[in-house]
Amino acid sequence: MAGLSFCGNNVTKNAYSVDTGMLNNGCFVDALNLVPHVFLLFITFPILFIGWGSQSSKVQIHHNTWLHFPGHNLRWILTFTLLFVHVCEIAEGIMDTNHLHLFMPAFMGFIAATTSVVYYHNIETSNFPKLLLALFIYWVLAFITKSIKLWKFAEYGVGVLHLRFCITALLVVLYGLLMAVEINVIRVRRYVFFANPQKVKPPEDLQDLGVRFLQPFVNLLSKATYWWMNPLIIGAHKRPIELKKIGKLPIAMRALTNYLKLKDAYEDQRKAPSIWRSMYRAFGRPILLSSTFRYLADLLGFAGPLCIYGIVEHLNKKPVPYFEVYFMSSNELLQNTSVLAVLLFLALVLQRTFLQASYYVTIETGINLRGALLAMIYNKILRLSTSNMSMGEMTLGQINNLVAIETNQLMWFLFLCPNLWAMPVQIVMGVILLYYLLGTSALIGASVIVLLAPVQYLIATKLADTQKSTLDQSTERLKKTTEILKGIKLLKLYAWENIFCDSVEDTRGKELTSLRTFALYTSMSSETHTHLRSLHLHVYLIPLYPVQVNGGFFTWGSNLSTLSDINICIPTGQLTMIVGQVGCGKSSLLLAMLGEMQTLSGKVYWSNKNRYSVGYATQKSWLLNATVEDNITFGSPFNKQRYKTVIDACSLQPDVDLLPFGDQTEIGERGINLSGGQRQRICVARALYQNTNIVFLDDPFSALDIHLSDHLMQEGILKFLQDDKRTVVLVTHKLQYLIHADWIIAMKDGSVLREGTLKDIQTHDVELYEHWKTLMNRQDQELEKTALERKTLRRAFYSREAKNQVDDDEEEEEEEEEEDDNMSTTTSRRSKIPWRVCWQYLSSGGFLMVFLMVFSINGTAGLPDSYYVPVFIILCGAGIALCLITSLTVEFLGLSAATNLHHNLLNKIIHAPIRFFDVTPLGQILNRFSADTNIIDQHIPPTLESLTRSTLLCLSAIGVIAFVTPSFLIALIPLAVSFYFIQKYFRVASKDLQDLDDSTQLPLLCHFSETAEGLTTIRAFRHESRFKQKMLELTDTNNTAYLFLSAANRWLEVRTDYLGAVIVLTAAVASIWSSGKSLPSSMVGLGLTYALTVTNYLNWVVRNLADLEVQMAAVKKVNSFLSTESENYEGSMGKLNTLPHQMLLPNTLDTKLEIKIQDLGKSSLSLAFFNMVDVFEGRIIIDGIDICKLPLQTLRSRLSIILQDPVLFSGSIRFNLDPERTCTDDRLWEALEIAQLKNMVKALSGGLDAVVTEGGENFSVGQRQLFCLARAFVRKSSILIMDEATASIDMATENVLQKVVMTAFADRTVVTIAHRVHTILEADLVIVMKRGNILEMDKPETLLENEDGMFASFVRADM
Repeated sequence: MAGLSFCGNNVTKNAYSVDTGMLNNGCFVDALNLVPHVFLLFITFPILFIGWGSQSSKVQIHHNTWLHFPGHNLRWILTFTLLFVHVCEIAEGIMDTNHLHLFMPAFMGFIAATTSVVYYHNIETSNFPKLLLALFIYWVLAFITKSIKLWKFAEYGVGVLHLRFCITALLVVLYGLLMAVEINVIRVRRYVFFANPQKVKPPEDLQDLGVRFLQPFVNLLSKATYWWMNPLIIGAHKRPIELKKIGKLPIAMRALTNYLKLKDAYEDQRKAPSIWRSMYRAFGRPILLSSTFRYLADLLGFAGPLCIYGIVEHLNKKPVPYFEVYFMSSNELLQNTSVLAVLLFLALVLQRTFLQASYYVTIETGINLRGALLAMIYNKILRLSTSNMSMGEMTLGQINNLVAIETNQLMWFLFLCPNLWAMPVQIVMGVILLYYLLGTSALIGASVIVLLAPVQYLIATKLADTQKSTLDQSTERLKKTTEILKGIKLLKLYAWENIFCDSVEDTRGKELTSLRTFALYTSMSSETHTHLRSLHLHVYLIPLYPVQVNGGFFTWGSNLSTLSDINICIPTGQLTMIVGQVGCGKSSLLLAMLGEMQTLSGKVYWSNKNRYSVGYATQKSWLLNATVEDNITFGSPFNKQRYKTVIDACSLQPDVDLLPFGDQTEIGERGINLSGGQRQRICVARALYQNTNIVFLDDPFSALDIHLSDHLMQEGILKFLQDDKRTVVLVTHKLQYLIHADWIIAMKDGSVLREGTLKDIQTHDVELYEHWKTLMNRQDQELEKTALERKTLRRAFYSREAKNQVDDDEEEEEEEEEEDDNMSTTTSRRSKIPWRVCWQYLSSGGFLMVFLMVFSINGTAGLPDSYYVPVFIILCGAGIALCLITSLTVEFLGLSAATNLHHNLLNKIIHAPIRFFDVTPLGQILNRFSADTNIIDQHIPPTLESLTRSTLLCLSAIGVIAFVTPSFLIALIPLAVSFYFIQKYFRVASKDLQDLDDSTQLPLLCHFSETAEGLTTIRAFRHESRFKQKMLELTDTNNTAYLFLSAANRWLEVRTDYLGAVIVLTAAVASIWSSGKSLPSSMVGLGLTYALTVTNYLNWVVRNLADLEVQMAAVKKVNSFLSTESENYEGSMGKLNTLPHQMLLPNTLDTKLEIKIQDLGKSSLSLAFFNMVDVFEGRIIIDGIDICKLPLQTLRSRLSIILQDPVLFSGSIRFNLDPERTCTDDRLWEALEIAQLKNMVKALSGGLDAVVTEGGENFSVGQRQLFCLARAFVRKSSILIMDEATASIDMATENVLQKVVMTAFADRTVVTIAHRVHTILEADLVIVMKRGNILEMDKPETLLENEDGMFASFVRADM
């Protein structure tokens, strides 16, 4: 530029004159202000580029060296403020382009301030404070030179009305504060001017290299922009993110830290402690900080419209040229459109930064609160009395609800909390601003808001009620589905699938009605706060029964004593046996001694040493979702010799050898499902392995055959435990072992009938001894039971392996699949959107709905401006109507898809062959009905609507900007490229982190369920602290994944926000540049207004795209189950409903067996009658009809079976006996009488309508088995199959039962799978089987005549 010089081109004697003194020359003073900046650049550049360049090649600076000097955050804030003031100084000085001295020092100051913060960051990360001396000198010099300039301004009468004076005064204050910060660092660290510098170590978290979440430790700029996340998010594109990569949480964010904080706050409240008050005391400060950020963001949000108003107002006003130094006012600067455009950009950047900071702080606080609440709930669960669980006061469903849903709801409530007080401020400020711009018409708009407030409140209340109803129905549906899946074998055998399926569908209908109502209210609401759904974090204050020295009278929570007048003694170091009939209180006695029952009176004395830990094996086996070894060692140190001895004593080695990874194979829900006997032996092995003085074994032989029972008794109890002089208490029905007992306790009806040695009882109670002797001589025989269990295990494992292989092959065939998390997964495959799954989802909702959705959203996409008020009103009305149609259409599309998917899934699962349930873990199926269904119901519809709407609105906004200023399209290309790469990297990382969050949440939920189910075992072993520690670790792992996911969302939003700010700046610059081409200012205003909205739309497009991608995985998982084959329910003979009953199954039954089934055993044979196993060759003929040709419903409804494992459903006794509701009360009472239950049921309140809790937990195992017998008797079938139906019943009850069955079923065919050999001596025909082959078949008398025969040898063993 011609004539451009430092002091201006007006070269007169005044320009460079120093006659009146150097400091009186403005140009010289400005030159003087250059000196500190040049000094800093001269000193720091060699250190930065030479020193650190050479150092970085030798030393890898790790984050464990990061250390914040005192005043770290204040320094960054002051430096950013300094940069902003320098920008204002440059803008003010550049008005006069001929005077370099007006903006050159400011420009150099900007570079120096930027350099200072880069220099400081490097010094801080390397912890080398001595180099800070250069900064200290710079701040001092800058402060002095600016002070001189300010002094001269004041001397010449330039005051606060002049912008340059205000800027200079601000710079003096800022340099002074920065100098004070530097002095404080010298004072604290003593790195210079002191003899002994202070040595400081990094924080404890940073010394632990496992801590990878660095948000609390990075500098302020990295905190604001989440720059430290870059390596993780960009690296995810090449290699999937694993748990190892995200590491551990910092100490302050761990569940234990926050639990102690919340617990202290709760306990500090002496009168009426409140969880809400505790939360405020523990987490109030971060919430206030978040609210402050939110207020700042909201206030800055009004800067955008004001700047646009200024640009439109002053667009065509040309600035007055200044040919000499001129001191302008602040108003003149703010009337410059270019300055306003830059201010608009800076305000947007700052506003979005504060907003994201507010979001992050609330989410972090919410996660901390969730961790604390989970720990509190877990502690409460560990102290729940057993009666709370068994009597249904607290169910597993409620616990899962608390953990999975309600703690998350509270976390989200905390996230939305700042809205509660930010909204009123926004409304008030908005009305004030509108009044300033529009006058009284703004007040009319405000009055509409006020009038609509009650309507909004009403809608919000209805939403909360509807959501609560939805949650209740959802819980009920899940409970019913769980019961169906647990009892699926029974339902199929009794042909009750449709009855229970209809029950679930009925509950599902109510749930969908609630969801439709919710969708309607959501669509009607114009506010975004419908996320504040009902919150039910119940802090359960169920009475806790502390472990006391107890005895005497005990109860399960009612005033009626379950055990009464108990006076017993357990001799130390001896074997005590507890015997008695079903339901007499044997298991309750053990639990009472362990302190699990409520004590009405009396005491039980324990020595401290003994009660420290009790080895306890429950009657209902309880396993962890862990390896076999972990289940047996149960937290104790591994001792190879001891472990091997226990494995051998429990005969587990052959079973372990069958498992794919031996004793390192995971069992339980996440692994291979074991049989009842195998599970029970692992539980007994756990009790044996623990080095406890006392061992309680509750009926450990009920699921074992005679060989295993004898081996366990001899090797495990008599040898392993007795050799160690351990005190053993054994509950059993196997009376033949009484001869080994040192002490016997005989129970009857909740009281001790007799106690003493066998000799004492023989002497004092001859009648009881003779009764026992009769039963003791009839020794058990279970043929090949264990061998068949092992065959089942092998078959289940191999079929599961084959199924997995097929699944893998299918996944490889489908190119769009992205579930494979293998290291070799290609980038393109991991970043591809599952369009095929999206299409399956949309097609499930119906094509009419899809068309309506697209049409209605397109209608709202772009509403052009109008010059006429009536047209504008019509357009607004159309926009509102189309928005409502869009919202309703998408919601109902989603609900239609959800209805169809759930209906198809339930029907496919319930009609699947039984082998499907053998190879598919129950938890996996339940996940489809719980988590995945919840996503399909409530998450996909709003995400789909938001994605479609935000995409179209974003495109329409960009279209309007391009229409107003076509030159904007040139700048759009690099912006679009940036946006593409941001969303590309984010989507891959987000999906990985979402998967990690999901995969880490499942073990946490499982751990809560496991703990609730195994409370008695955990407390008996005194392992509460170990389980607490595991819960804290699982919570922290899940919270880490969720925190990284939240940080990744902030990473995306900050970048798209800044990108949006650049779009606004570009649009503003393009508008100003085009203003000279007769572009109306109203059009510029329109373009800039649309540009402001782009930021939000960009955010939502990427977030919704990522969310939809993750959520569609739920649809994919459900679809994978829809391909499951169903059983052939129709048969090949057509409908037989019109045939007479006698033709199918007459009273005199003729049955022919000509079949060949793989691995045929006793149980397989019983299932073959019901056509539930695959027949490879041959056929089963009943009355001349091949059962394979019969419809399954017809066949199974005419047969009855009693299974070994008792299955009861929640409801009434009547419902459990007769779900079809076809029998009279007399028939039900008759069945109960046959099953020896009539008196017990009559004593219950309600009789036949008495409540049965989940799984029948309010009855003993033996009583449950008797109910199952009664259920079979209710159904007067011509064929009754008893499959080891008396396993959990004592011998005396079994004897009575056998006689009654023979009488009641004299005219019918009864097939008994022998559990005890003496019970089948009265049979008409005996079949002896071995390894799937029939060895002998004839009448018992005929078989006994052959002395060398197998059956005869079994009977001889009984004698």
